[in-house]
Amino acid sequence: LGTALFGKSPYKNVIVNGLVLAEDGRKMSKRLKNYPDPAHILNTYGADALRLYMINSPIVRAEDLCFSEQGVLQSLRHLLIPWWNAYSFLVTYANVDGWQPKEQGSGFGVQDPRPTIHDPRPTTSAAAGGGLMDRWILSTLDRVTGEVVAAMDAYDLQQAVRPLVQFIDDLTNWYIRRSRRRFWKSEDDADKTRAYETLHLVLLRLCQIAAPFVPFISEEIYRNLRTAGLPESVHLCDFPLPGGLVRDEALEAQMAKVQEVVGLARQLRADFNLKVRQPLAALHVVCRDDALLDLVRPLADIVADELNVKEVRFGRDETALAELSAKANYKTLGSKLGGLMKKAVGAIAAFAPAQIATLLDGGQVALELDGKSIVLDPADVLIQRTPKAGMAVASSGALVVALETALTPALVQEGHARELINRIQNLRKDRDLDVADRIALTISGDAELLAAVAAHRETIAAETLAEKLEAVPGAGDVDVNGHGCALDLAKI
Repeated sequence: LGTALFGKSPYKNVIVNGLVLAEDGRKMSKRLKNYPDPAHILNTYGADALRLYMINSPIVRAEDLCFSEQGVLQSLRHLLIPWWNAYSFLVTYANVDGWQPKEQGSGFGVQDPRPTIHDPRPTTSAAAGGGLMDRWILSTLDRVTGEVVAAMDAYDLQQAVRPLVQFIDDLTNWYIRRSRRRFWKSEDDADKTRAYETLHLVLLRLCQIAAPFVPFISEEIYRNLRTAGLPESVHLCDFPLPGGLVRDEALEAQMAKVQEVVGLARQLRADFNLKVRQPLAALHVVCRDDALLDLVRPLADIVADELNVKEVRFGRDETALAELSAKANYKTLGSKLGGLMKKAVGAIAAFAPAQIATLLDGGQVALELDGKSIVLDPADVLIQRTPKAGMAVASSGALVVALETALTPALVQEGHARELINRIQNLRKDRDLDVADRIALTISGDAELLAAVAAHRETIAAETLAEKLEAVPGAGDVDVNGHGCALDLAKI
């Protein structure tokens, strides 16, 4: 009718949803009771978790959804709880320090989203690591804002949510993790203020972006963080637009490579059962692409700190780390070689180091099989790495990382000290101590543990806020790398 009357379609976009089915794929049925009680879902996980699960599912693409309570739980775990923890982190330390955001009126937030945050351009990350992390998270937030807006304009709800999930992970597991000591330090300086301002701004903007998807938690966080001049409710705010924050695409690309290196090495620690709190002598980062090494090298201090290694070494030659061998890739060569495959397997296994190096550089290698010349691409050959003694090696594409696994007595002592700090911090939580409470601490342990305490006494005291620390011979049921010890602390 609309077309007949006005000569154009009466709507701009049509959204078609799929069907919600039971987890077993059948139609939901009261008789079969094959679905959870909606009241149970809402009371257990909250409406936001349910909304997020549904929006980030095939149902918004007109495909059927087999409803899973576990899916709602994962939405809660992967986005809402980490986001709330980030908010709680800011509130906790802001209250301890008595920090309050400036009342910036219309000059803050969505009405004029450019932050009044210092934007130093350090020549090295060591000179001003905080400024670097602030610029990175603000740039990432601006990019995510653009991605969400573009997806919303295209009525692609699922694609609109996905950048938010990744951003929450970047915020909690990278920005806050890398910036914690800026909030912990006792002195109030420009760097600490900058950290508070940045996190406050990011959380406010996040509330505004996420409000259409998770309205309740967005409103709760926004109302406590809003400053004078901002609307009373997040749902009264204009939706943020990209371009309000300074983009630094080069820094984003650089940090992405650093995260790739750290992620690969973390997995290596897990695979070889190398505890994260145990310091290691060195991480080797090897790549035949100099451009990648040039991206990561300036941020080597971040890599070293994240992976708990004393040194990060960069290079192009991995032969000192692992023995390289070649293996035929049956998936690509099977159809290409046919009856010659058996001979090719042996020939490829006998490749010399120079041939393997050619493939690693992206080149081709020629084979002569029964008078026929066969050209092999890098995808046709699987390069296998056998770590040399004292090395743990992993690779991803052109990137190779290796951890030196040998432990010196000094490294072992530091590992004991870090484990002790962890146990003491857990005990502080069990005793419901405030993050700023000072304590008197007594550690009872064997000679090896006491030697570790003596070597790292200042670090243990500083990390646990122990104004008094006594180490005495003894034993207990607190396990520290196989050594039993006893811990006693009291608030001062």
